[in-house]
Amino acid sequence: MRFVPEDLDFDLSPYTGLTRKHWIQAGKYLLEGIFCHVGDLEAPVLVPRFESEITYPNARTPKWKEQAQIFEGLARSFFLAAPLLAIEPDLTAAGIPLRAYYKKQVLAACTPGHRNYVLRYEDLLRMEGEKEPLNLYQQTVETCALVICLWLSREVIWDTYTPEEKQVILDLISSYASQGTVPQNWRLFNMLDLAFLSMNGVPIDEDVMRHHGEMILQYYAGDGWYRDGESFDYYSVWAFQVYTAIWCRWYGYEKEPWLAARFEEFSNVFMKNYPALFDRDGWVNLWGRSGLYKFAAVSAFDGNFLLDHPEADPGLARRICSGALMQFLGRDDVLYEGALTLGFYRTFPPMLQEYSCAQSPLWAAKAFLCLHLPADHPFWTAREESGIWDTMEKGAWTETVLNGPGLCLTNHRDNGTTVLRSGKVMREKTDEGGICCYAKLAYSTRYPWEAFLGKGREAQLYMIREERTGRLHKPNALLWHGERGGVLYRRCFFDYEDQVETHWNHCVDLADFPVAEGIVRADKLRLYRGGIQITLGSYGFPDTGDVQVTELAEGAAKAIVLKGHDSQGREKQMAMTVFAAWEDLQFTAGSQTNPDTPKSLLISASLKREKLYGYEPFVMVSQVITRESFEDFSRDEIFSIEHIAYTDPQNCGGYGPIQIQMKDGRTMTVDYLGMEGNLQI
Repeated sequence: MRFVPEDLDFDLSPYTGLTRKHWIQAGKYLLEGIFCHVGDLEAPVLVPRFESEITYPNARTPKWKEQAQIFEGLARSFFLAAPLLAIEPDLTAAGIPLRAYYKKQVLAACTPGHRNYVLRYEDLLRMEGEKEPLNLYQQTVETCALVICLWLSREVIWDTYTPEEKQVILDLISSYASQGTVPQNWRLFNMLDLAFLSMNGVPIDEDVMRHHGEMILQYYAGDGWYRDGESFDYYSVWAFQVYTAIWCRWYGYEKEPWLAARFEEFSNVFMKNYPALFDRDGWVNLWGRSGLYKFAAVSAFDGNFLLDHPEADPGLARRICSGALMQFLGRDDVLYEGALTLGFYRTFPPMLQEYSCAQSPLWAAKAFLCLHLPADHPFWTAREESGIWDTMEKGAWTETVLNGPGLCLTNHRDNGTTVLRSGKVMREKTDEGGICCYAKLAYSTRYPWEAFLGKGREAQLYMIREERTGRLHKPNALLWHGERGGVLYRRCFFDYEDQVETHWNHCVDLADFPVAEGIVRADKLRLYRGGIQITLGSYGFPDTGDVQVTELAEGAAKAIVLKGHDSQGREKQMAMTVFAAWEDLQFTAGSQTNPDTPKSLLISASLKREKLYGYEPFVMVSQVITRESFEDFSRDEIFSIEHIAYTDPQNCGGYGPIQIQMKDGRTMTVDYLGMEGNLQI
């Protein structure tokens, strides 16, 4: 059952109606669903599980990790309970007094010999022995959640422990704080553990803290974003932007002011561009790994407000946070037997990772850390603002190009959608899930990515198949060039491996630009052999059994238009048009590949190249537009290009700039020359 907020306030919150009291209601709603599966004060937080092959525990799970799921349930549900307990110390959920429950269970998790003991680092090291490169454990992640929640609820829980009980808890935290950690966002877990110990009088090795802090700073890429391992994704948001702020508050401002000043500076830079990642309704885009954390993507706003000199707009921040919250809690399918699903919306195995368990989606509760802000904080008292959305005229869009993380964010006024185009992506060629998470050509807030259909035609991906051998080449690398003259340039490599020289990889030079409700592509083939088929897919379209399909043509251009509803009954419309080089346009059915509906449809274009060498059309011009209503697209919107002018007399686009004259009056110049010298990863 979806969350239905009561007594909405459209004076203070004209876009969502949600205020602080509604966030409190939502937190209680989620806690009720969790604790209906917790029998008493002795039972751990273990919620029902739909999937058991990918996520843990399963047949491959070591014994120590079975205990890790207990810690995940405890620490991540505490993200919900801790700020609420600070407001209502006598809060109950499903009849269980939460103050008594968390006081008891936190101590139990840290106490050797207790059945809910989650094991110290040295216990796990004895069980596993030394490993290369390091012994790394899920418990490290959860110790950080634990110390944040003990801080948030300190007067209700932490301050009520005896000195001896506190020492038991501090001993467990100490066992992880200075030990091995993953050399990316995990360093922040150790930093907050160390800071909590220091706040509570435990001597720490300040050089270890300083080492982690300077390394976190080295991951900074610009525009407020940090690189997480190889990738840019929401970990820059819910880890780097939240934990650095807490660290500044606990430790950095006093002990490491230079580092703290940089973290604060970068958070404020981030706040200048981060709102552009959300759409008109504040919706989150499904992009990057760990999409099952859902609305945790808004937690960076609270992180900024923790700083001494925050620059986030409080009215805009709350509007986005509340919109993202209701994107999920306003649906009937984001809960599985009361707890958040292993999926973006419904349970969705294609997006799951083996490091997750049934309790992992409770990381989404980081969004509720905003409840630690007092009722008179501007985040709660400022009137909701929509930022750029109310300033754009009909047919307009706004683009935010971030060269640091290699992201282009396009806010489309007419359909309220935000489209994200990414670069600086490399995935293993066998990693279909990673390709879906990172390497799609575009990500839309209203069309969450479609998993691989396995039919050689895939959503928002080019695919190449060798006709003689049947070998399928997958696009696993996106290199970033940047924006010139309103056109975004990237390069897509197929089956990329660093030991293979790139001239033995098929690739496509990508050049795309926005129209009112979508993106136009003018992409150039770079192939090293013939006898192949190339395909390109639209977004996946939800199929609830009522999809209308219309085929249209204008001159040599062809289009397919789909009309239907998503799982929530909302009207949807999508059109894909091909203008040049493409030979065929069709649609393909998907099953269990769409996050929104069990069935889906994909429009896809295709062409063949038989010759090893031959001067044939190189530039593939296409367009995908979407609309959140059944109001028909005009023919000029579907067939938006008036004329394409090539430099070469053969009109193939093999060399020279291409002039694309649009029916909206623009002339877009596409020129791939010069990309080679400035490709970034």
